[in-house]
Amino acid sequence: MKSTRKIKDAIYEQVARIAKAAANSKRLELIELLCQAPKTVQELADEANISMKLASAHLKELKTAGLVEVQRQGKHVIYRLANEKVASFWVSTRLLAEDRSSELQAIIQRVNDNSHEFKPTSWAELLEKAKVEDLVIIDVRPTSEFESAHLPHAQSLPLEELQARFKELPKNKTIVAYCRGPYCFWAEEAVAVLRRKGYQAFRIRDGVAEWKMAANT
Repeated sequence: MKSTRKIKDAIYEQVARIAKAAANSKRLELIELLCQAPKTVQELADEANISMKLASAHLKELKTAGLVEVQRQGKHVIYRLANEKVASFWVSTRLLAEDRSSELQAIIQRVNDNSHEFKPTSWAELLEKAKVEDLVIIDVRPTSEFESAHLPHAQSLPLEELQARFKELPKNKTIVAYCRGPYCFWAEEAVAVLRRKGYQAFRIRDGVAEWKMAANT
């Protein structure tokens, strides 16, 4: 029995390493950023609004736990998720938090404008509508993130380029914008701009990580 107990303790300790590595708000944000595309330490630090030193320390913890990997490209050190299961881990953690935390629910309700949210019954319905050109899906993330992964039938239209390029979009079709996921507000900003220009525009709450997780289940 004692040997069995030791084995069980060792098993749970190793599983706990993953939870410990992710048990930090900035590390979770770094994981979400890496769900979009591989990035340098500088990019991650800038986007998470932390110092290079702190970003490096957080990434070291994530690497030790096997959640991220490192690759050198010339002078740059590039971080990426270890695999798609890490992205699914982030999405599942977020969904659990949204289900169990009333404080998080209140924050989301306060900041989200659900009146302009496009709510298809499924990913299949949304993508089929885009495939047959019943609507247009735009990805308002940076081009590098679109090139790394994007929704099928989506076109890249980064938020910073929207004002100069909105005429590329047809006025007679519904425009559906998405960005990095529920905690990214670029899609809402894009929808506000397009509606002021007379477009019938909506956003979808989820992003690439959520689509991939749904596709794999």
